[in-house]
Amino acid sequence: MNAKQDSEKLTKSVLYVADVLLKKFGEFLPYGGYMELNGRNVIVGVKDQNTEHPKSQDMLDALRSSFQQQARAKRCRAIAFVVDVTLRSPGSDRKRDAIQVGIEHRDGYAVNVFFPYEVVNKKVVYGDRFAEQRKREIFM
Repeated sequence: MNAKQDSEKLTKSVLYVADVLLKKFGEFLPYGGYMELNGRNVIVGVKDQNTEHPKSQDMLDALRSSFQQQARAKRCRAIAFVVDVTLRSPGSDRKRDAIQVGIEHRDGYAVNVFFPYEVVNKKVVYGDRFAEQRKREIFM
């Protein structure tokens, strides 16, 4: 598989978890995932032992540090950050909830993909996804 195909496979895996969490809780805390060298996807979360209500940025910083260590040790070929965000979709003035999947691949592919959504009767209804370039910070 090439970098884009790896990234799409990892995105599907992490998006599935977000979908389950949204159906069950209506929200989720930041988490991530990575693709091992053999192509297996692993979902990861972080926990702050000092508080039941960790700050999202602290969780993202912990994930970033972990992913950077894995990348330096050459134990993964792609990573994904997953965050529940509020934003305006392109061409719209209305703010919406969205799942942001920040993907980075060791071969240089780096993108943020946004999946606007709303939860209706415990079902996640998605709008049109869109993407933007992402600054590389893991595979340097």
